[in-house]
Amino acid sequence: MSLLGKIKEKAFNEFIDIIEWLDDTQDTIIWRFPRYQNEIKNGAQLTVRETQVAVLVDQGKFADIYQPGRYELTTANMPILTTLRGWKYGFNSPFKVEVYFVNTKQFLNLKWGTQNPIMMRDPEFGPIRMRAFGTYCFKVDSDPTAFIKNVAGTDGNFTTEGIKEQLRNFIITKFTDHIAESRIAALDMASNLNEFSAALQTTLHADFEELGIDLTKFLVENISLPEEVEKALDKRTSMGILGDMTKYTQFSFAEALKAGAENPAGGGSPAGDAMGMGMGFAMAGQMAQQMMNPSAGAATSAVPPPLPQQKAYFVAVNGQQTGPFTVPALQQMIMQGQFSPQSLVWTQGMTNWSSASEISDLTALFGSVPPPPPPSV
Repeated sequence: MSLLGKIKEKAFNEFIDIIEWLDDTQDTIIWRFPRYQNEIKNGAQLTVRETQVAVLVDQGKFADIYQPGRYELTTANMPILTTLRGWKYGFNSPFKVEVYFVNTKQFLNLKWGTQNPIMMRDPEFGPIRMRAFGTYCFKVDSDPTAFIKNVAGTDGNFTTEGIKEQLRNFIITKFTDHIAESRIAALDMASNLNEFSAALQTTLHADFEELGIDLTKFLVENISLPEEVEKALDKRTSMGILGDMTKYTQFSFAEALKAGAENPAGGGSPAGDAMGMGMGFAMAGQMAQQMMNPSAGAATSAVPPPLPQQKAYFVAVNGQQTGPFTVPALQQMIMQGQFSPQSLVWTQGMTNWSSASEISDLTALFGSVPPPPPPSV
């Protein structure tokens, strides 16, 4: 800056006798009032608004601290600075002092989260990795000297960015220790988020207080498992809803048949695709009937089941075992072109698979069903 510019700045600043701070940000904690060579005129008006504290620093030492209100800076209301300066009978010339405004409002919705998964031993799953995130709120103590000494220093524009990383480190350390010591199963953590939040706020209070900060709110919003574990839990839940493994196997196989029928590019013929789709729909209908009447689905295990009240047959389709199907279901499959005299079948009491035409209970089905219509020309 040129000599003329410095003279203009000094002259302009000397006419300013109002010291105040209108905060137009959301994250500024400390702001230093800018004056040319830190000179404050005798009788200057200091305005400290609600959620603010003004701190006067003289030659690197804390002097007077002003709570919200309006003050005229004279020897009458600057007791500490007056003592330090030795002003017994007042002063008339400008004096050099730094004025720091400290924002004492609550800083809301600050985020915390685990950058890396936390390794812990779960009582149900064994060793697992977990992630968590949440929010917290804080404010600077009404006496900000501890915060200025331990955190901000001489920074004239200190924001939440300057301290968030350190606060997050406090949180992650205490959170990891608390979760591990709680020995609560991962599946039960969602029902304990309020308890975790309250306990951690109490635990973290001392760490924040050392920095001159009051932790006003702490929330654990989510504790999650790795994606692979969540998928396994989803599958386990689906199996529990279906009731047992046999129903789950039937459902999975029907879905596979349907998916194969909807993908002709997979190598299947149109007839085979149609048969697969029909088989899937037939099995889905049979499963729905079994879910409404559990006693009707007692014979659906991987090992050939015991003789049911109504005889049922397994059918070989493309080298895979399907079924079992009741006689009425087989009759419906014949009408749809999905079951023929050459189809291999098996039921309780048979030693090997046999063609349907060799089973006396099934031969009558083919005579009672009209043949399929001839192909259109």
